[in-house]
Amino acid sequence: MICVLVTAKNGQLGQCFQNLAPQYADIEFVFKTSSELDITNKAKIEGAFGSHSFDYCINCAAYTAVDKAEEAIELADKVNHIGAKLLAESCQKFNITLIHVSTDFVFDGKATVPYLEGDITNPLGVYGKTKLKGEQAILKTLKHYFIIRTSWLYSEYGNNFLKTMLRLAEQRDELGVVGDQVGSPTYAKDLAEAILQIIELKTTHYGIYHYSNEGEISWFDFAKEIFRLSGSSIKLNKIETKDYPTPAIRPKYSILNTDKISRLLSIKIPNWKVSLEKAYSNLLKQKV
Repeated sequence: MICVLVTAKNGQLGQCFQNLAPQYADIEFVFKTSSELDITNKAKIEGAFGSHSFDYCINCAAYTAVDKAEEAIELADKVNHIGAKLLAESCQKFNITLIHVSTDFVFDGKATVPYLEGDITNPLGVYGKTKLKGEQAILKTLKHYFIIRTSWLYSEYGNNFLKTMLRLAEQRDELGVVGDQVGSPTYAKDLAEAILQIIELKTTHYGIYHYSNEGEISWFDFAKEIFRLSGSSIKLNKIETKDYPTPAIRPKYSILNTDKISRLLSIKIPNWKVSLEKAYSNLLKQKV
C-alpha cells in the first residue's frame, strides 16, 4: 500500500484528488486542509509527517491570487517559496518523495515555441517569482521530487475561468475577453490523474515536468467554447491585453512543451476540448 499526503484538500486540485481517491485502491490517502497543515509552519509539517509513514507528499497548497500577490508580497512568498522549502526539508528528513505543482508563470511569455523544462525562467510578477523560488528551494534540498508545471488550471471546483465565464453569462448580455494571450487550459482532474499515474509507476525519473492539456488557444477561444457548450447567447468580443489592464503582467505565450512527461512517464494527455466537455458535464452533475 502506497501512502500519500495531500495538502490543501479544499483547493480545486485537492478536491479533484479527493474525487479520484476511491478509484485508487492501492493508495492510502491522507488529506489535510491548509489550516490542518500549515506548510509555512515547520513544527506542523514535522508533526504531520511523523504521525504516518508517507511515501509521497502532493503539495497542492499555493498562493494563486496573481493580481493580489503584487501587494501581498510577503504572504505570497511565505506560501509559495518558504512553504515549499519547509516541505522539501521535511520530505528529506522523513524520506518522502515530494510532488510539487508549479506554474507557467515562471516564464516571461516571450517565446514563440512551447517552453521546455530546461528553458530559462524569467517570471514577470510576484506570483511567478515566488513560485520559482519555491522550485529552486526544492531543487537545492531534494533528490526525490517531481515538480510539475501546469497552466490555466480549471475544474468544477473552486474559482476558475470556466465557472467565472458561466456566472458572467448569466449576469451580462455582452463580454470582452482577451484574445492576444495564448496558452493551454488544463483540467485539474486530468492533472490529478497524471500525478496518481506517476505514483503508481513508482518511477525514479525525478525532475521537472510540464503538464497541460493538448492544444494552443487564447482566453477568447476558451470562453467561446465554454459558451458554445452551455448554449449561452452572450455576445463575446475579442479584446487586447492593453484593453484589460491588471496589476500583474500576464505572459503573452504560455504553451508548455509536454513531450518529456509523455515520453519518460508514458502519460497520455487529452485535448483541451475533450477535457472541457468532461469538466462541464461534471459541473452540471454537481448542480442536479
